[in-house]
Amino acid sequence: MEDNTNEGGGHFIDQIIRSDIASGKHGGRIHTRFPPEPNGFLHIGHSKAIILNFELAAKYGGMTNLRFDDTNPAAEETRFVEGIKEDIRWLGYDWDDREYYASDYFPTLFEYAIKLIKKGKAYVDHSSPEEMSKMRGTPTKPGQESPYRQRSIEDNLELFHRMQAGEFEEGECVLRAKIDMSSPNMHMRDPVMYRILNTPHHRTGTKWKIYPTYDFAHGQSDSIEKITHSLCTLEFENHRPLYEWFIRELEIFPSRQIEFARLNINYTVMSKRKLLQLVKEKHVDGWDDPRMPTLAGMRRRGYTPQAIRNFILKLGIAKRKHIIDLSLLEHTLREDLNNIALRRMVVIDPIRVVISNFPEHHEEAMPADNNPRDPEAGKRTIQFTKELYIERADFMVDPPSKYHRLRPGGFVRLKHGFILQCEHYQQDSEGKIIEVTCKYFPESKSGSDTSGIKVKGVIHWVSAKYGVPIEIRLYDRLFNDENPLGHADRDFLEFLNPDSLKLCTNAIGEPSILEANKQDRYQFLRNGYFVQDTESTPGHLIFNRTVTLRDSWSKKQK
Repeated sequence: MEDNTNEGGGHFIDQIIRSDIASGKHGGRIHTRFPPEPNGFLHIGHSKAIILNFELAAKYGGMTNLRFDDTNPAAEETRFVEGIKEDIRWLGYDWDDREYYASDYFPTLFEYAIKLIKKGKAYVDHSSPEEMSKMRGTPTKPGQESPYRQRSIEDNLELFHRMQAGEFEEGECVLRAKIDMSSPNMHMRDPVMYRILNTPHHRTGTKWKIYPTYDFAHGQSDSIEKITHSLCTLEFENHRPLYEWFIRELEIFPSRQIEFARLNINYTVMSKRKLLQLVKEKHVDGWDDPRMPTLAGMRRRGYTPQAIRNFILKLGIAKRKHIIDLSLLEHTLREDLNNIALRRMVVIDPIRVVISNFPEHHEEAMPADNNPRDPEAGKRTIQFTKELYIERADFMVDPPSKYHRLRPGGFVRLKHGFILQCEHYQQDSEGKIIEVTCKYFPESKSGSDTSGIKVKGVIHWVSAKYGVPIEIRLYDRLFNDENPLGHADRDFLEFLNPDSLKLCTNAIGEPSILEANKQDRYQFLRNGYFVQDTESTPGHLIFNRTVTLRDSWSKKQK
């Protein structure tokens, strides 16, 4: 990870690890984990935790576990488990044989709960959720003790076993830790450890009737796995005293929780609950919609894992909360794509061009670089024919000043081709341009131009004879507000960008586009970077725009 601000180099977590190694703590062993809840797909924010855990462990010769904190069967699914594993591997990381589940530890956690009951540190509470909430107090007002708090150890043991035996209904009772109802930290006010859920678990089925809460299962799972450095985002900072209380009372391996600032990016939301709402209410086409900040959506849109890793590593790690501009992520993506993307010409909104003085059945083979930044990418051949397509925006009858594309009587150069001069044009009854007639200058061939004609504009084109029909999906930001969740009096859905997706069904691409596979990245000249969509078939080619060639969004907002 990038060094940032701390004396001695390295971010603050890096310094903690170096200090622990130097002191011989845990025998110099470094063991981290990435612990997602399988209740949705990972988003770009999770990539920071993934990269931090795996990179730090690798840097110091340690290991990283993948552990699914699957303690809520009502929200968890096997498809989320598989999707998370696919995302982590796509980012370039592997956990070898260290794949674990909190549900693996349910028997141990159950025994931990019994141990706390026997120590007089946990009790069964029959208060309703509403009553518990009222008794909990406020951050400035101490809570009230439950009337069930002084139950005997024997009664609590019996009731807890009856909870697991299925003798109570959901919500009828819970197991709570007995800590301090007057603590200024709300998480220490007798938190719930177990609740009843009559929902089959995706791994354990109906074996368990009670499930540990995240706060009880998470830290103890770290201890069971002997995680040395438990890295969490800042929202868990207030949970740390509870985490440490359980470790002390249970006398188990002392994992150390360390918090860092989560990744926040403007013009998006990274709340799983909000993302689930977008999916359920069909504002997007699923978790892998290319407008979503999920890794599945970004992969489908054409993001590269290298670009995401570069982005996270550039940001570094800190405690301070801040919001990153999405344009920085897009800039990092462009840097990567510019080096690897194959160049192709695709006309998204075509108008026909007929070259009056080009022989009817003649063709000219035009060489073109696949990627001028990569000599090993080689060249391809493009056939120049009598009839072509150009972008509708590249011809104007009455253009503004400084318009350097095609106009009546004007000149333009075709990329990898010849110079054209417009002779005349045809319009339909509504004034829409339907065809442009030009003449070409044979001596102006790209790479060997002896025409002497000075031309400022260069446009792309596709042969009408060889062009391949494709569907283009132009994606933009899902929200048109920098902070869609930052308006207390407005619903975040009000800020959905109505232009976040534009379908272009009449696009024409050069024939080499038929050779594309789902992994290839392309720069469609002047139109941006593109990737073939997962729904694309040989008979119906679909390409998604990953990102434009340059940031135009900031200009829109001025």
